[in-house]
Amino acid sequence: MKITVNDIEYNVPKEYAETKLSTYLRENLKLTGTKIGCDIGMCGSCTVLVNYQPRRSCLLKLKDVCDKQIITIEGLANPDGTLHPVQQAFIDAGAIQCGFCTPGMILTAYAFLLKNKKPTREEARNVMKGNICRCTGYQQIIDAVMLAAERMNKL
Repeated sequence: MKITVNDIEYNVPKEYAETKLSTYLRENLKLTGTKIGCDIGMCGSCTVLVNYQPRRSCLLKLKDVCDKQIITIEGLANPDGTLHPVQQAFIDAGAIQCGFCTPGMILTAYAFLLKNKKPTREEARNVMKGNICRCTGYQQIIDAVMLAAERMNKL
């Protein structure tokens, strides 16, 4: 089995076929930016992109992502280490406190902004409502999505 994570191809032994993607990312690949919150697909903290679509990695088995492109929060930053505009917007808008939900929020926002270059606040609220935050408050998160849209449009 092969999976591609952050543009790196991995050969995965068949005995891992039933392993949760979230567990494999964290334990085998040491990509700990993917958080495991509820572990039942409800909170969004484990969100990664699979072929640029936000997916709950705690609900996916490795066999489900064979031959697909997976992007984790670690893969969003530029190769030189500078942050992606969505990551920077979350910092600049004060949308980060404990940071546990942040990777899933950022990846959800990024996938949304790839499809919707000029979202309304209502559209941003609707797309982000599946990701739960217990610290920051949603106002700053929506501010961050809107700021990221503005910055991505300037690229």
